[in-house]
Amino acid sequence: MPAPNGVSWGSAVAVRCSADAEAVAPHPALWEQYCSQILGPKGFPSRYRDVFLLEWVVKKLINMIHRILWQPLVLLLLLAQASQAQILIGQTAGFSGPVAAGVMETTQGARLYINAINAKGGVNGQKIELVSLDDKFDPKLASENARVLIEEKEVVAMLLTRGTPHTQAVLPLIEKYGVPLVGPSSGAMVLHQPVQKYVFNVRTTYQTEAAKAVGQLSAMGIKRIGVVYVDDSFGTDALAGAQRGFTLADLQPVLSEQFNRNAPDFSPIAAKVMQSRAQAVIMVGTGQAVVEGLAAIRAAGSAAQIVTLSNNASGGFIKSLGDQARGVIVTQVFPNERSIAYSFVKEAQDLLKAGAGGDLSPAMLEGFAAAKVLVEGLSRAGSKPTRKKIQVALEGLHRFDIGGLEVSYSPQDHTGLEFSDLSIIGHDGKFRR
Repeated sequence: MPAPNGVSWGSAVAVRCSADAEAVAPHPALWEQYCSQILGPKGFPSRYRDVFLLEWVVKKLINMIHRILWQPLVLLLLLAQASQAQILIGQTAGFSGPVAAGVMETTQGARLYINAINAKGGVNGQKIELVSLDDKFDPKLASENARVLIEEKEVVAMLLTRGTPHTQAVLPLIEKYGVPLVGPSSGAMVLHQPVQKYVFNVRTTYQTEAAKAVGQLSAMGIKRIGVVYVDDSFGTDALAGAQRGFTLADLQPVLSEQFNRNAPDFSPIAAKVMQSRAQAVIMVGTGQAVVEGLAAIRAAGSAAQIVTLSNNASGGFIKSLGDQARGVIVTQVFPNERSIAYSFVKEAQDLLKAGAGGDLSPAMLEGFAAAKVLVEGLSRAGSKPTRKKIQVALEGLHRFDIGGLEVSYSPQDHTGLEFSDLSIIGHDGKFRR
């Protein structure tokens, strides 16, 4: 049946009836009366009324299904967005190259604690994301990575840079943008004195370690001690600590030799070690350099006791030494990783066991402790942590207990911990205290 005036029923209803359909469609009499006024005196055919009633019901069902399906989806999207990392922390370190083993272990320790915090809802309801970039142990690349993290990624803080010259290369950007750096994996005195406003050290200094090593060797009756050190700010810094130890022990080094950081040649140095009849040699350098230096010294015929600093306190360093590992002394800046006398060590052990498993290393403890300090600073910075708020919060930490050791800062002191100890690698390939 054609519609009046040559207009199709569908288009007539779509154009003229749709506006009020919601009100009249549930009531057939009202629907017919309304549409008859629109379509003419012949009224609204009952068969079309049924069709349009069906269309109305289908429309209502579609709308209802739309709400049922989309509202939870929107909710899920909102929840997913809320669960995304809201606090960005930056890290540049040598994930490849000569310090890779130690860097990966310190970072694993930091992530161990950060992941545990995120699993509990994060800090003040916000989760933390650690953005780590590989600088290949190159100071220039470390600086560029820091620029990307600070200017482009807009991180609110930096964590666990590795290396003395590398951290020094980052400092100008840290200072320019007021970005706190927590737990640089370097014990360089330049990061302690004079006080760097935005650098919050967690571990003790290399000078403290080197002086302790000399003092301990002297106490053991070893008096003929030499020093072999890398030709950068790390090496000269540690040498200053060793010299302080010699002064305190009323000794003079029988050998003091420097090697090139980028292209070390240990053969001539090893010959001098042999000629000096050194009983012990303190080697200041990366793990790879110490491995090569030790091999050369042994090849030259010297049985001198080898001592190195805590930058090599990692399981990866032990593995790289191979058959030469046993008996090497390594200074430590955290308690025994197998001790439960310190609650933060036990905490790290439990988290590691519950997660990926494996053995806890001193390097992992360093990262774990640094992450604890960072999280405390974020917590005290409030629900909207900014670079400035985090800096102020960290500087206000006083006797903060990380689990058996206390960390304190002030405007005059950003030293952190002063713990130092010595360990020796046992026959089982583990550090012994």
